[in-house]
Amino acid sequence: MKISLIGYMGSGKSTIGPELAVLSGLDYYDLDAEIEKHTGYTITETIFNKGELYFRKLEREKLHEILAKDNFVLSTGGGTPCYYDNIDVINKNSLSIYLQYNVKELFERLKGNTAERPLIAHLEGEPLQEYIGKHLFERSTYYDKATVVIKAGKLSNLEILKEIKNYTHE
Repeated sequence: MKISLIGYMGSGKSTIGPELAVLSGLDYYDLDAEIEKHTGYTITETIFNKGELYFRKLEREKLHEILAKDNFVLSTGGGTPCYYDNIDVINKNSLSIYLQYNVKELFERLKGNTAERPLIAHLEGEPLQEYIGKHLFERSTYYDKATVVIKAGKLSNLEILKEIKNYTHE
């Protein structure tokens, strides 16, 4: 089984992913962590030093590398499905699961936790909420192409895991 978790930053992909992998007896990969291992830099440093285009190309290479493997759970970056043909590649090679939250829920999850997130590190309060709204609207077209959409806003991590297990038939 190959499972790819997609969703906006702060949606819990990197929290749910390892838990799901353990429960399912699968390997776990965090795409951002794999990129950081490869470059020796944080995502923020890579984007700052090499630019977003370089980062997105590297992200795509690492995505293809992981999707060629078997039996894994992959937590993608928030923007991963939105560049190149990544969402189509994800869907073709794995069960894609979108952890969906509305703007208000994402704002609550992200506020006070923006320092390590390069796209929102400089934002707080209303500007942060407006940014999330605009950005989520732009990305929804890609996220909504996921095979499975889980409305995660009112669910605990355990409930999200149970929902995912229902779709993986395990």
